[in-house]
Formats: sequence, structure tokens, C-alpha cells
Amino acid sequence: MKRLTLQLTVVLLSCSTLLSFSFAPPIAARSQDTRSKPVRNVLVVTMDGMRWQEVFGGMTSDLLTQKEGGVSDSAKKKSEERFGGTSAEDRRAKLLPFIWTVVAKRGQVFGDPSHGSDARVTNGMRFSYPGYNEILSGFADPRIDSNDRKPNPNVTVLEWLNSRPGVAGKVAAFASWELLPWILNTERSHIPANGDGPPIRDAKSERDRAINDFAADLPPYWGETRADAPTGFGALEYLKRSKPRVLYVMLGETDEWAHGRRYDLYLDSAWRDDRFIRRLWETAQSMPEYAGQTALILATDHGRGNTGENWTSHGEKVPESDQIWMAVMGPGVAPLGARERLHVTQSQVAATIAMLLGEDYNAAQPKAARPLMLK
Repeated sequence: MKRLTLQLTVVLLSCSTLLSFSFAPPIAARSQDTRSKPVRNVLVVTMDGMRWQEVFGGMTSDLLTQKEGGVSDSAKKKSEERFGGTSAEDRRAKLLPFIWTVVAKRGQVFGDPSHGSDARVTNGMRFSYPGYNEILSGFADPRIDSNDRKPNPNVTVLEWLNSRPGVAGKVAAFASWELLPWILNTERSHIPANGDGPPIRDAKSERDRAINDFAADLPPYWGETRADAPTGFGALEYLKRSKPRVLYVMLGETDEWAHGRRYDLYLDSAWRDDRFIRRLWETAQSMPEYAGQTALILATDHGRGNTGENWTSHGEKVPESDQIWMAVMGPGVAPLGARERLHVTQSQVAATIAMLLGEDYNAAQPKAARPLMLK
């Protein structure tokens, strides 16, 4: 197991290097005029099982041990060098630099207990499929009580938007978790959803085939979840090629490394997810179809335990795993940073996606929670 973990880590670090050369937009494109226009597009990214504790407080030293976090002395030293700091603000900015130096300054972050705020799931299950249904449908559904491959009976906001004038046929989703097609009920919704297999389904160029070959060479370490690098490759290529108006990306490594009690690799995957979000945003801002008229929403499907024993877990037996976080930035979103004295729920994300596009999801789905107040 240790040898396999080391091999996978080396492979994923290689992925990170390749991604850094492949997806950084041209410098000239980054500096172009991106002054606010009405929102035309929405990018949604979720980080599976990413704890609010790290989002708002950065690395937790108590988990950098062999017993609590599966961290060797050498790995501990490297993590401390990369993510350590004298304050929560320092540590979180090192762990999630894009979220805290860009999103929080230009938009809003929800769920910081130190500001008297919290964000919660309402489904009571506190695991993935119920969480993703709540995010995308806008309400908890007791019928969704497992991670089984069952088509979602609910019409998600993505499916609803996919039928709206001007947006129809311009909604797509990518995921590291292969249950994505069931969550979106693709047989009914007809949303392009890539959750396993080649990250580029219609490979035409040598680059496309090279990306797919690279993805196929990664070891199937987690079974139902692939590494986030192929998901990122696929999503970015799709953005550039197909120019969807709504793109959802479901990342998964943070949850997998947490379940594996590898706190050092959980931190590393969070940092890499933040880097991918930056690339996604900067790539969009380098394109005339997106520059200055795109909003970004970040969220997670569930929280986790808050002790050395149960930080790896979540679900009905871990009541504190209902506590989560979310963030939004884009035209029309006031730059309020970490919101104070505010209670929000996961169920508000769906209507917020629609609201940003000028659509009223609540009129179509009265059970959905109202959108977040962003002004």
C-alpha cells in the first residue's frame, strides 16, 4: 500500500507539472479588459468533502501526525513548509491562494464560524449523492438515501437551465466521481456528463489523444473515483472548444485522501484543486465569450468530523459533518469577503446558479430554497 501510494503521488505530481504548462492562459490574455458586464455564464466547482476547518483555518497541525493523519515525519516537515503559518489567515492563504486572494476579495465566502456565520446541509444524510442532489435540485429528498447508481428523480437546476431559451444545449458537467450521470439523470436531461473513461470523448487531435492516453495510464486507485487531473483536462478542453454557458466540475480527491487518513495528501489535493479553479477562471477570462461576464460558484457536498479520530468520516453518525462552506464571485456580486453573522444552506446553491443568469428557478421548483443574497 505504501509503495502504491508513493507511485500514485509521483504520478499525480507529474500530472500537476503537465497541467501547469498546458492550461496557463497567455499573459496578454490575462491582462485584457474584464470590466463587469451582465452575467452570461456560470462556472460551478465542488470539492468533495472539503472541510470548512481548512477552508477558513488552513492546515491543522494536530492532524499532521502518523496516528491522526497518516503523516510521516518527512511528509510532516514538507506540509509545514508549504502550508504552515502563524495565523489562520496565513495558513488558509497558503493552502487555497486563489480562493483567499481572488475569490474572497472580489466576491463572498460563506460559513466562517469565526465571523458568526455558518453554512449547513439540510438533507440529514451528510454524504455525497444526497449532497449533490441538494446542491443541484435545491432541496433535500429523503428518497436519495444512498450512493447507489439510481437515476435522480429530481430535475436539477442544470437540467432545467438546459431547456431555457439561450441556454439550452449549452450546459455540461465533468466529474471525478463516476456517479455523475446518475445524479444528473442524463438519460432524461441529455446533459453531456463525463464522469469516467476518457476525459475527451470525441478525441480528434494528437493533443486530445495524448490527454486520453495520459488519463488511461493513471492507476485506478479508488475504483469509482478517478484522479482530478483528467477531470481538469477534460473540463478545460471542453470550455475552450464548446464554450458552454453553464459548466459544472465535480472534483473528488479531497474526499478520497481524507477517507484514507492521509492528511498530507488531503492538503495537497486541496491546493491542487484551488490551482485548477484558478486555471479554469483565468482560461475563461482569456476568452471573449466569458471575460467580464462570468460568475463562479464554489461548494462542497458535505463536511467531515472535527476530531483526530473522526475527521476522516461523515454521515448520519457524524452530526458535525452537516457544516460546510461555499463561495461566489462575479458581476453583480458585492465584494464582501467572508460574510458575517449569516446562516445559509446548501440548498440555496441551485437557485443562485439560476439567479445569476437572470432566471427564476424557484418559480419552476417551489421546493427549492431561495438564492443567496449577494448584494
